Amino acid sequence: MPTRRTLMASMAAMTAAASTTPATGMKPPISPRKPMRLQPGDTVGLIEPASASDEVFDIQLVEEAMIALGLKPKRAAHLLNRFGYLAGQDRDRAADVNAMFADKSVKAIFAVRGGWGCARILPYLDYKTISANPKLLIGYSDITALHMAIAARGGFTTIHGPNGGSAWGKASVDSFKAVAFDGALVTYDNPRATDDRLVQTKWRTRPVRPGIARGRLLGGNLTVLTALVGTPYLPDFTGAILFLEDVDEAQYRVDRMLTQLKLAGILDKVAGVAFGQCTDCTPMKGGSLFTLTDILTQHLGALNVPVFQGSYFGHISNQFSIPQNVMAEMDATAGTIRLLESAVA
Repeated sequence: MPTRRTLMASMAAMTAAASTTPATGMKPPISPRKPMRLQPGDTVGLIEPASASDEVFDIQLVEEAMIALGLKPKRAAHLLNRFGYLAGQDRDRAADVNAMFADKSVKAIFAVRGGWGCARILPYLDYKTISANPKLLIGYSDITALHMAIAARGGFTTIHGPNGGSAWGKASVDSFKAVAFDGALVTYDNPRATDDRLVQTKWRTRPVRPGIARGRLLGGNLTVLTALVGTPYLPDFTGAILFLEDVDEAQYRVDRMLTQLKLAGILDKVAGVAFGQCTDCTPMKGGSLFTLTDILTQHLGALNVPVFQGSYFGHISNQFSIPQNVMAEMDATAGTIRLLESAVA
């Protein structure tokens, strides 16, 4: 049975969402259900829904990181399994996800790492059980497939943020705790560089098309999200603020993926786009006549919605924790994203 606290939080969130209109002029959908916020001492599940860790010691390090966050880690039953480059057979990895959502003692779920493999388990997930037990799922990169499937079929908030095996520097810890523990209405504003330069060059944001947009935050890794086009595991992006990141992709591949999102009609639906870090996205041998900014300008600058690049999320040692499917305001000129509702109850 829902608690009085849960019901009151849900009613407040729905009221806030109903009174907010995104820049597109369309009335936003009812806010998704909110998982309960984390508290010190909570038990959190550890899963490997995609690639396998290199060593058992890697799992120990993740457990120590969870303890340092004030949480109690619980290993999934098949966490140490191996199947080629995957962390076990597809059905076993899916069973771990299902079990962690069903386990009443587990308050949130961390993906140990990404890699590749989450899309393979989507048909084996128990969406009825998952939807009935909303919990924060935390991770990025290949975990985008799980975020999108839960947004489409689970109906609650998850967090695009560090994997369990990430570095968890101070900026990552502070951002995660603000969202998952405090339920704060965070403003995501890139850190100021500390290197001795007259003009800051690192972590700069750049407007592709200036302006302010409001909408639900939806997104993650560009490659993974694009691979789900045409499947039942993508949510409706109408009026959404689409946020994207990637790693080790040549310009022509980013061009190809954005073209696919355009041809699929997804880019024409969004209220704004925030492109984070494209780490090691360098031209292939022989060079490129287009820069990444050129590609983003060609595809996103023509959308007639606010767009900026360079936000502090992606395959970097520290990154923002960004909740999926909550209302936010994006200022492309300032390079900021501001939550308009809490990600948790």
